[in-house]
Amino acid sequence: MQLPPGPDSMLVMARGIGQGRRVALFTVLGMTVGAGMVQLPLLALGISSLVKASPLAFKLLQWAGAGYLIWLGLKLVLSSAVSSGPSQPEAAGPFAAAREGMIANLANPWPITFMVAFLPQFVDPAAGSVTLQLLLLGATQKLTGVFVLGTYAIGSGAIGTWLMQRPSFMLWQQRVAGCFVIGLGIRMAVTGGTSR
Repeated sequence: MQLPPGPDSMLVMARGIGQGRRVALFTVLGMTVGAGMVQLPLLALGISSLVKASPLAFKLLQWAGAGYLIWLGLKLVLSSAVSSGPSQPEAAGPFAAAREGMIANLANPWPITFMVAFLPQFVDPAAGSVTLQLLLLGATQKLTGVFVLGTYAIGSGAIGTWLMQRPSFMLWQQRVAGCFVIGLGIRMAVTGGTSR
């Protein structure tokens, strides 16, 4: 679920390349810890299965996620267009990066759909509280997301650091990162962007 490149991993890589390792890591925390604080209670209470059962709610969430990714990509492209000279592009602050990562993950219907479809298979009602088991399974899934997406953040941050030492590449790398994020938003709108 987390290894193939999808909206979350591509956004993290675009952030790492365009704005550095620190911003990418805070984006990961928003996608995993921040989004998990919303998704895990919904999963445990069964509310998230309503989104899965309603095609209209699922489509609306998918389009909202696509629109948000396109907006983030446009911000990267347009901020690089107005930056002057070879100065380093202004990176998002840690809380802004975490907030944007959280919103991007919450607006993508696939993470919660995956949890609703996959995690209940491992719940044993005879073993105790179903709610507690779902919370533990969901927290484990989010924790693996920290490690997998964190690896993407560290790797792309290293590439971004290398590029930032070459001022002639800086403007173009931010534009390319923005175009990747816009492309992800379009992909999510058209195909649903089924992986992370």
